[in-house]
Amino acid sequence: MPAFNPLAREFVAFCVNRCGDQWPALYDEMCWVAGHRLFHDMGYRELNRVGLSLGLNDIENTLQMVDNVTAQRRDHTQVK
Repeated sequence: MPAFNPLAREFVAFCVNRCGDQWPALYDEMCWVAGHRLFHDMGYRELNRVGLSLGLNDIENTLQMVDNVTAQRRDHTQVK
């Protein structure tokens, strides 16, 4: 399992909390949040610097991170 930057993971979790984990609605939300700098004042460039690109050419890496974050969240809620 790849190690993702904690800030990038937090961003994904933030967006999941806002709209759920259904793709492509989550992708739209991630782009909207980045475009409006709603997460720690981070936009596209800042997210890219922490390893999260929202560009379509990197969509596989983004999906992998989303899958990782949402799976971990599901595991965490099932334990409770």
